[in-house]
Amino acid sequence: MDLEDVQQGPVDPEVRAYVSSLVSALGGTGADEEGRYVLGDDALACLKDLKKWLKLHDDKANRLDVARCLAEANIVSGDLLEILAIWPEEATEDRIKSKIALACLELLVPLTWPIEKNDLQMTVNHHRHVPYLQLAQLSYKSAILEHGSQNILRTAVRIGLPSMALQMGERVTRDEGIIKLLLYFFRNVAMISPPPNLPVEGNGDKVSRSATIEAFHRQDVLALLLTISSNMGEDFNTQDTVIMEILFHLLKGVDVEKLFMDKAQLDATNTDELQSLLATEAGMHRNYAKNAPTRHNRFGTMIWVKRDDARVSTVSGQDVLSSAQRTLSKMDESKKWNRPKHRSKDTEPGYDRFDLPVFLDESASRHLRFFVEEFLDSSFNPLFTHIRKAIERESDRVLEIHAQQFFYLISWFLEAERVRRKKKSNADKRKKSLDTFEVDSFALIASVLNQETFVTLNRFMQDRLDMKSWREVNAGTRCFTQILLIVQEMAESPLEEDQEIAENIQNRVFYEETTHDRIIALVRGYKDQGFAYLDSCTELSHVFLRMLERYSKENVDLQVRSRRRARAKRKAADKNSGNSNNTDDEASEMEDVVDAERVSKERKFDFSRFSSKFMTQACIDTFVSFTKYYNDLNTEQLKRAHRFFYRVAFKQELSVMLFRLDIIALFNRMIKGPEGLDPAGKMYREWDELVRQLIRKMLKKLQQRPELAVEMLFSKINSSVFFLEYGYEKQTTSSRPRPPAVLEVRGAMTKDEQIGVAVAVLFDEKIDAVDWVAKMLSSAASERQSWEAETAARQLQIDPDQEGSDEPQSSLKAPSIIVKPDNEERRMAMFKDNKLRLLMSLVGFERLGIDDEPDSTWLIPSALSARELSESQDMIEKHRRDPIMTYGDEDPKTAEEMLRRAPTAKKRAEYDDDSGDEGIFSNDEEDFLYRAGGPTETNKKSAALAELKKKRRNRRGVASGDEDRGISDDEARRKARLKARLKADQEKKRKMKSKLLVRDSDEESDEDLDRDFFAREDAIRMAQAERVREALQAGRVTAVVGTQKRKGNAREGGDGKRARLDLTASDTEDSAVVDKQSSSALRGRSASVSSDDDGPPSTPLTSPRISSSQEKMPADVVMDDARIDSSQERIRTKASAMTLTDQGSDTGSEAGDEDEDDALVAPAGRRRAKGTALLLDDSDED
Repeated sequence: MDLEDVQQGPVDPEVRAYVSSLVSALGGTGADEEGRYVLGDDALACLKDLKKWLKLHDDKANRLDVARCLAEANIVSGDLLEILAIWPEEATEDRIKSKIALACLELLVPLTWPIEKNDLQMTVNHHRHVPYLQLAQLSYKSAILEHGSQNILRTAVRIGLPSMALQMGERVTRDEGIIKLLLYFFRNVAMISPPPNLPVEGNGDKVSRSATIEAFHRQDVLALLLTISSNMGEDFNTQDTVIMEILFHLLKGVDVEKLFMDKAQLDATNTDELQSLLATEAGMHRNYAKNAPTRHNRFGTMIWVKRDDARVSTVSGQDVLSSAQRTLSKMDESKKWNRPKHRSKDTEPGYDRFDLPVFLDESASRHLRFFVEEFLDSSFNPLFTHIRKAIERESDRVLEIHAQQFFYLISWFLEAERVRRKKKSNADKRKKSLDTFEVDSFALIASVLNQETFVTLNRFMQDRLDMKSWREVNAGTRCFTQILLIVQEMAESPLEEDQEIAENIQNRVFYEETTHDRIIALVRGYKDQGFAYLDSCTELSHVFLRMLERYSKENVDLQVRSRRRARAKRKAADKNSGNSNNTDDEASEMEDVVDAERVSKERKFDFSRFSSKFMTQACIDTFVSFTKYYNDLNTEQLKRAHRFFYRVAFKQELSVMLFRLDIIALFNRMIKGPEGLDPAGKMYREWDELVRQLIRKMLKKLQQRPELAVEMLFSKINSSVFFLEYGYEKQTTSSRPRPPAVLEVRGAMTKDEQIGVAVAVLFDEKIDAVDWVAKMLSSAASERQSWEAETAARQLQIDPDQEGSDEPQSSLKAPSIIVKPDNEERRMAMFKDNKLRLLMSLVGFERLGIDDEPDSTWLIPSALSARELSESQDMIEKHRRDPIMTYGDEDPKTAEEMLRRAPTAKKRAEYDDDSGDEGIFSNDEEDFLYRAGGPTETNKKSAALAELKKKRRNRRGVASGDEDRGISDDEARRKARLKARLKADQEKKRKMKSKLLVRDSDEESDEDLDRDFFAREDAIRMAQAERVREALQAGRVTAVVGTQKRKGNAREGGDGKRARLDLTASDTEDSAVVDKQSSSALRGRSASVSSDDDGPPSTPLTSPRISSSQEKMPADVVMDDARIDSSQERIRTKASAMTLTDQGSDTGSEAGDEDEDDALVAPAGRRRAKGTALLLDDSDED
């Protein structure tokens, strides 16, 4: 600052001269007018010139010189207010005086406008004038409220009434400006308050909140506010935010509980507070009297205290002789800690603080209570609905501070509604008029209980929490808490409509898991935001936990919507195919745009899981910080802290989290002192019981876990808590990372082309991976070539004759070469990057181990020669120099579009035993005749049947030849093969156990029992086979009835078509396929049978063992009893006379006297058995 500026003063003398001359020309008082104020001749012009000076000089130049000159000239108290006071109410039609009054109002608004500038906006001019102007504004407010005429505010209302009387559609811009100017004047008057860092001269009660409310009530300003608010949206539109500001500055910091108390209750409350203060003072005197100086201890005292480290400390004062605890306390008090002072950068203006309590006198409380009740009844819903819509639209008139004021006022009015309803209910109970009392609905505040308000509130809280704007977060937290309390009262309301609305609101609030996470973040995020934030966040968590616990118990199947982060890849939408030469454009075409999106899913809500999220050290530290103010907390706040610590220690059984020295010392000081809780307080006994139980658990835990003595010095982490609680470390299993999808190249391409595609995909962003693969190939080729040369040299020394031979020189295999990554990033890419893995697979690299192991080894196999490795390297180098990015002419595709996921081979089930053969008999010796389900579970039935018919036809043709010619060589070979096959089948079926028939007893093994069992089975099988051969030779089995429907064979005695029947009596029985001849076989024709005593019969038939009892025959086979009897009779009488009709000669067969149960005789007719499961049909149904 120059010396010249100091001599000139804070304001330029030229500016001061102009402004002073204009103020003098406005008018003044004179002796000839008996002290009345007289306007000057050009008063209106002077007022307009002063307005221009304020606008052009101060606003445009960002200075405060004119305002300082006007404050020094005392223009507000000496001129403007006097001009407004002399405007009589009956002179409404006087246009000149109306214009002068309006000009005074236009000048009063900028002079009373609060100065809101932070440190970054302040200049030297501002630092020079702001303190003076802030004190001047206090004098302005005092003069406005305490003017002798008591009519200034009412006169201002008269200025705006003509414009307000017009319909909203009829108002012009000037009318809207006048209304807004009037409301801003009221806002400024309500907003002006004593600055915290400046001394206030005189009595501060003249500018207090009580004086403001009294003046607003006396001069009808409150009535005007109610009128505008109730008609918001109908007659008024853009005035909502200004009305909200006025309400905010009138209501902030006012205690709602005291506001709605009558005189008797207020007196009783004040008396209780006074008694509490007196009791606190008496306690302080008692503590002081214990160690107070007397006439006998006027002399100084100093003692030495030996410490553990063999050092000595000196403590002075006779009070240290009383006890060891007092000595240690005196030592602690003498310690000094130079705590670093961090200067808080509070850029938020002090006018918007709502956490400072405000005292109201009785008259102001009564007037404000009437105003609040009227506002709730008529104006709450219209005003706050209109403001919410303006905030959602982000209207130009909505400022950043308005959202904070909006949510704070909602919380304040909701609390006022709760207190009012509670007061009314208590009054009715005292009057015993419950029979005539009608419960009021919550419709008066319904505008803030809809979904739109919840959405706006959640967005506001999350945004401000992310920006760490703690004062605005505090406002949102208060609003959310009061909404939950209102919903809780609605749930307890006797009206069903209110209960349904409360149920719906709770369902919407508790459904979103983001709301749960936000509550936890609020509690965990406390650091040094102040007691107001600490109080609001702990109250919200307490109310939310209690309501959610109750609601989850009532709704067991509560679902919540949880949201998780998912990484979604999508291709670039636009392709610049024309700029093929531009490398950057091609890179952008192949680049994946990775977006973070929110994927939502529903899951069942678990309250214990949610409440455990509060059991962290950060949340506990927040409540510990809150409890440190125990001497200043009321009963509800002490109860809130007590319930949280009780939940931690006993409900969640995590008392270890509270075993910390500072927490235990705090609890002990609260109960034992010094400066502890009042033993006569309501919460003392509960806290005393909690502390005693907690210390008891701590001592017991110290005996179980001596390690706790060390852990008490530190905060607990999850692993420490688990170990201290259970005595062992918590076992955790880490999940394996999943391997990427296996890729392959589309279409039929050569190895060179496939490597070109893989190199093109990796060319832009991962070219270093291509170079690394080429380097590994080069190194491996050199190593493999050296090994091959060494092997050839050794072989030449052993056998010199092989020199120059092209045959392999040695049967030794080359050692595999391990592929080693060059860095950690490459090692992870070898597991996660499927494009790199594709290139490695194409050049011949192989991976050891399963794909789920990231640390598996890649190697170059022995089968790859040095020449093959060099060729692969040359292919990579070729495509590295000249990559091919697009493929195809008609429909060009990028290299990445040429890749696709490789199809995964579907694993066959263990019971799948399908072979490639379509016939009944398989060439594979390991194949079974039937599947595990038996002969009814056939596979490829039609093909098997056709093959069987062909084989039978061939066999029948051989059998029908001339017997004298003998059996040809082909027939002999066929019989030998058939005999060997049947023998192998018998051996396999002896060892086979069907899975369908395995029981627990099969697991018991006894060699002797097994040997006897198989011997008996072999004997039964051989006897049964002998009986079957005899029956066939005797002609007792002539045909087997099938139920397969055939065309042209519906009547008996068909055209020789054959059917097949598969019969199974047990898991060890053989299979039988019987040729069905014409039904005339029983009238003189018999089947040609050639038997062999040493082996199976030479028929195209392998018969299963037929059960010796009727009951063991399958239930699905339907037999014709009449035909069985007639066939048996004919067999007994004509057995010796039966001939082989196909050869034209008679052959006798004898049959012994056998029991009927020893042989299975099938009817010769074509009787159909419906529903049988043993048929071979073309369909797949069994």
